[in-house]
Amino acid sequence: MARHQTGQTEAAYTASGSRREMVKDAVFGPVFVASKARIRSLDLRFVEERDATRQALLEIYTATVLETPFNDFENH
Repeated sequence: MARHQTGQTEAAYTASGSRREMVKDAVFGPVFVASKARIRSLDLRFVEERDATRQALLEIYTATVLETPFNDFENH
């Protein structure tokens, strides 16, 4: 969420681009802290699905129907 809000969406895969380093950034750090607080305040609901195939399909279906912006299925 913080990466999206700050436009820093490209993964670096280096120590300098790590979360530990990014939170020290004057722009990214406060947004990251606020994003964590937002996540902590969310209500949680879940549906148990023990079958692995059905679980994968359920995740794809719900992400599609609910248009969740942070659940994509791109291969990174």
